[in-house]
Amino acid sequence: MPKFVLIIGPQAVGKMTVGQELSKLIDYKLFYNHMTIDLLLNLFEYSSEQFKKLNGLFRLQIFEEFAKSEQKGIIFTGCFDFGNDCEKEKVETGKWMSLFEESYVVELETTLEERLRRNKTANRLEHKASKRDLEWSENELLNSLKKHRLNSEPGEGEKIFKNYLKIDNTNLSAEEVAKMIKEKFEL
Repeated sequence: MPKFVLIIGPQAVGKMTVGQELSKLIDYKLFYNHMTIDLLLNLFEYSSEQFKKLNGLFRLQIFEEFAKSEQKGIIFTGCFDFGNDCEKEKVETGKWMSLFEESYVVELETTLEERLRRNKTANRLEHKASKRDLEWSENELLNSLKKHRLNSEPGEGEKIFKNYLKIDNTNLSAEEVAKMIKEKFEL
């Protein structure tokens, strides 16, 4: 049965880039959140009910089918709002993670200055069409600081997630972080 690795953290923290490196290292498939976001933005506004509904359905269906496959594992990246009880409820009810025999959560954090720098990297812009409008993307990143708490408080992540690791990747390469994840969870 495939394994599930969830990489969470705020925008431009490096989730997808770490996921790319981890995918190479352990031969899991990478499914980063913008694979469905950018598809649906071609059809619906981000805040529309249609967007939210389809985004959730697509992801759940992909995970359900993947969990039944002969694949080794899947890495998914996304934001998690630690200040939102609905987010915590999703984890508790385990819609995604319960589909897999084993699941792991990695939380990344870095400085705001580093996130603003990473927001403009070639890899991010190549893979995330909606982030290519740099003014909009930077404003979204800054505005989310007022609305959401996308990193945990000390000790909070361990209370919410089983098999959890938090990494400050401000001064680490994506390759270094991927190796840390592989070693910690023996993947």
